[in-house]
Amino acid sequence: MSRAISLHQVSKSYMRGVRVVERLSLDIAPGEFLVLLGPSGCGKSTLLRMIAGLEEPTEGEVRLDGVDAGHLPPADRHMAMVFQNFALYPSMSSRENIGFPLRIETPGEDPRPRVEATARMLGIEELLDRFPHQLSGGERQRVAMGRAIARHPSAFLMDEPLANLDAKLRNHLRAEIARLTRDLGVTTVYVTHDQAEAMSLGDRVAVLRGGVLQQLGTPRTVYALPENVFVAAFIGTPRINLLRGVVLAPLDGAMSIGLGRQALILPEPLCLDHRLLRVQQGREVIVGLRSEAVRLARPAEARPGEVAISGLVEHVEFQGHEVLVHFDTGSRPAVVPDLEAPRPAARRPRRRRREGGVLDRLRDRAGALRAGPVVVLEHPADAEPDPAELPPPEGRLPGDLIVRTTPDHELRHGMQVPLLVDLAHLFVFDHRGVRICPTPARLPDLEE
Repeated sequence: MSRAISLHQVSKSYMRGVRVVERLSLDIAPGEFLVLLGPSGCGKSTLLRMIAGLEEPTEGEVRLDGVDAGHLPPADRHMAMVFQNFALYPSMSSRENIGFPLRIETPGEDPRPRVEATARMLGIEELLDRFPHQLSGGERQRVAMGRAIARHPSAFLMDEPLANLDAKLRNHLRAEIARLTRDLGVTTVYVTHDQAEAMSLGDRVAVLRGGVLQQLGTPRTVYALPENVFVAAFIGTPRINLLRGVVLAPLDGAMSIGLGRQALILPEPLCLDHRLLRVQQGREVIVGLRSEAVRLARPAEARPGEVAISGLVEHVEFQGHEVLVHFDTGSRPAVVPDLEAPRPAARRPRRRRREGGVLDRLRDRAGALRAGPVVVLEHPADAEPDPAELPPPEGRLPGDLIVRTTPDHELRHGMQVPLLVDLAHLFVFDHRGVRICPTPARLPDLEE
């Protein structure tokens, strides 16, 4: 029978006081497919191991069907794990690997009927007499999944099971996992750093950063209403365009958001979302525009709610069915540093260091980043060079705005192109990276 899982104020610390999970609470309904999503080192696998009983929480409770499971060993939780590295016994055939946990759990019972039924479900009947070294990566992962399914567990715990496979095979097995978990109706907790997997598989997605839960919601809600800049930047391909802006609300003119050499003129009368921006008058904000929120068209072709800007083509990525165009609009980019908060260092007695030393600067920077999803301005306002004249950061393509368009546009480097921005898909975050608009009221069908 499927099992409900609850985490209540769960924290996990290791030696020297380093916290990898911090006061995390969430409830997983019976039969739900929950994805734990975040960058490497954010605490996803640790959280999964605490649910399985392989790790003990430093604080808080893990509850199964409403009962504290702190005293239950892993074997009594009746959960099955699927690992990234397959974890098959090399000296056993596929049949023996699938049947091994059944012989442990139900000694004296013939495991063959359940093994063969599981193999038929996964389409691996012809692989049962082969050994792991005779199987491809995808076949080994199917066998590993079969070993978990054959146990008829109350919950599946999957720790990046597709990470070691090539892209084509990942897509195929992703569809198989979705089908199997739906047919079996078993509660599933799935760990991944791949947002495409999270969005396509999960009933809900829990986004983690530095061991802290950033947002929990359906894939559609997390994409359309990110709580902060970190979630907005982590979800979506290509990554959301993040631009530094200043809210300008003169008494005798139209309200606008200045973006370097250009501005987004907000139409009158202002909608509720844009009226909320008035309190940010004169303050710096972060503007988020996904690639589909901007289209190539002249101002005369603008639809209601669209405003005109222009961009200089810097780079064109041909994707076959679509084209990603990198524009220089004269805006000032903002970035989320490393898309991850560094681990806090253990508290030690401070040694006297020379003021302004390298270690002091690194320590201060790490402390600032740990504070939360802070947006670091890529070109500080007091920098001497003009931001528009600075080269792009190392490893980053030129331009400040990426636009998704169709391949029928003939675009070349250096072309000046008119653009229309759909204000209905405009994100605005404050200086801390917290979303100001859109508000949930504007998209009521996304509310949970």
